[in-house]
Amino acid sequence: MSLDDRKKRVRQHIDLSWNKGRTALTEQLHSKDFLYKSSFIGTPLDSQAFSQMVQSIRHAMPDLQVVVEECIAEGYKVVTWSTLIGTIQRPALGYQPSDKVLSISAMAFWTLTPRHEIQEICTMFDMESFRSQLGLPTQSFAAKALP
Repeated sequence: MSLDDRKKRVRQHIDLSWNKGRTALTEQLHSKDFLYKSSFIGTPLDSQAFSQMVQSIRHAMPDLQVVVEECIAEGYKVVTWSTLIGTIQRPALGYQPSDKVLSISAMAFWTLTPRHEIQEICTMFDMESFRSQLGLPTQSFAAKALP
């Protein structure tokens, strides 16, 4: 599988899961030891738990679209920079519905197996911008890091 094929596999995963909610198909792309790690959840998720989380978020944000801004591959690693766009229409992950259209940046580090399965996704979301867009209190990183 070429680097371009690996990038296509990752884009396919994003489109099937986040944009279309076709998580049964997404799970077929995962390795048996798949893990999802994220800055907004406390513990790693296996394939089934990842699918449940995606469905929960899509239920709360039915207009959710994920746009891949950049996709870079080297070896069995792929990095994506994406923008999530949508409105929270039902409560989810402790956030209440809002009529504001949110735009959330995310960076994800993907690991694929030699068999071209997705083994791990580690995603970092710009939660401070997300909270700011919802009108919630935020605190700069520097303020958090200082004693």
